[in-house]
Parts: sequence; C-alpha cells; structure tokens
Amino acid sequence: MRLEARQVAVVTGAASGIGLAMARRFAAEGLKVVLADVEEGALRKAADELAADGAEVLARAVDVSDRDSVLSLADAAYDTFGAVHVLCNNAGVGSGAEGRMWEHEPNDWKWAFSVNVWGVFHGIQAFVPRMIAGGAPGHVVNTSSGDGGIAPLPTASVYAVTKAAVVTMTESLYAHLKAEGVDVGASVLFPGPHMLRTGLWESHRNRPDRYAKERPRKAPYRSLDQYETAMRQAGHDVNFTPVEDVAEHVVDGIRADRFWMLPASEHSDRQIRARSQSMLDRANPGYLESFILD
Repeated sequence: MRLEARQVAVVTGAASGIGLAMARRFAAEGLKVVLADVEEGALRKAADELAADGAEVLARAVDVSDRDSVLSLADAAYDTFGAVHVLCNNAGVGSGAEGRMWEHEPNDWKWAFSVNVWGVFHGIQAFVPRMIAGGAPGHVVNTSSGDGGIAPLPTASVYAVTKAAVVTMTESLYAHLKAEGVDVGASVLFPGPHMLRTGLWESHRNRPDRYAKERPRKAPYRSLDQYETAMRQAGHDVNFTPVEDVAEHVVDGIRADRFWMLPASEHSDRQIRARSQSMLDRANPGYLESFILD
C-alpha cells in the first residue's frame, strides 16, 4: 500500500511506547492520526506534542476490551476525518500471573485476553467493514510478540498465549480479505528484535477493578529497570530496540504489503526452526527445555 499525505491512521495504545512511535512516524509521512489509549493524561500529552509538530490529530480515551468503546472510536474517526486507511491494533498488557499455570488466577487470563485478543478483534470488527466499504487501499497491523507469536516463554505463559492468538487471528483476517478481493492488507507485527522500553512492564497500573487480583502477589511487580539491573548483575547482556526502529519497520512493511513484520534476528530464526522441526518430527518440544521455570 502506498502511504500518502492526508490518509488516516488509527493507533491503539498510542499514548506511549510502540504506539506513540508509530503515530509519530505516520504523522511524519503526512497522515492524519487518531490516537487511542486508556490513559487519558498520557494520551493528551502525546496528542499535544504531535499537534505542536503540525500533525492533524484526534485523541480518544478508549478501553479496547470494551466493544462499545472501540465502536465509538471508529465513529469518531470517520466523523472527524471521513475515512481510515491504516489500523494498528497495538494496545496490550501483561497479566501479573505468578507460579505454574494451574496456580494462576482466572482474572489474570481474563484481563490479558480482554485487551490482547478481544481488543484486536474489536478493532477488526469496528473498522475493517468501513475500510472495505470505502473502496480505498488500506492496511491492518496487529501487534503480536516473539513471546507466543514465535515460541512461548513459559514464565510469561498468559501473555504468550494471547500473542499466539493474535498471529492466528491475523492469518485468518489475511485470508478473509484475500477471499473478498479487496485492496485491504493485513500484517502481524513482532516488535524487536531485542527488548523494548515500553509501558508494558507497568501495565498493571491500568488494570480495571472487574479483573482485579483475588489475592496479594507473592512478589512485587518488577520494573524494566529492575529487570535490566538484575540481568546485568548476573552477567547477561540486555539489548534494546528503539521503538522508532519498530515504527520504521511497520511503515516499510505496509508499503511492501508484507504479512510477517518480523525483523531479522538469528535468535528468532533459531526459535522458528526449532519449533517447526519439532512439529515436523512429531517430537516433544525440547526447544522449551532451556527455559528455567523456577
């Protein structure tokens, strides 16, 4: 798809991190941008910064787990700008789950699925029919993760399961769009190839009461800085990918109509080969045995 000035891009989870980087990159291309996020203060700050740089911006407080909230976002985008050409279903959360899977609280799963899976589905249902009806070229980008989208990190299994679901949902969306013969593409994004400095590590700050934890955590939440310090003290290098690089990868992928927005990475390639070979060999998933679960 050719990106052109005056087109419209909608980004969820747009107040910070990857979402804000994508919004800035689209604005730099001359696109009008619709920012959606559950954090109103950060959302307003992001919108003001983009507007100050000359972008046409619409900011809406949105809870992507709430279908009506996403439908209202679509109404606002079309009422304001008349069309949507790019949709980035990017909002995501961790889970806060501790221990083995059978020890997890159901609300940890409900919350993660409500945002990471249902949020993507709500975005597809709210926008894609209108994008098709508009007749103009369009593109949908759904954010997954190497954790789950490629192979699961068992210590973050809830998150991994949701991100695996995003891959399958996007593959299905791609097939449905092709079957319709429309000029709307679909991609699944794997941010990276290294770690990212985003608010995902502190996503529990936005956890709604309806999905509240039922018992106190055994260990306090660990921030990204604390994780990085612990890893370096243990003698492990920690590399980070700038969110701006992820946004550039997205723009390049849209232009190329590339389904797999997967940055080159020897680590990812090894995981893909190991998992695929395990399936082809009908062998047990030995590629998971290197993870320390304690």
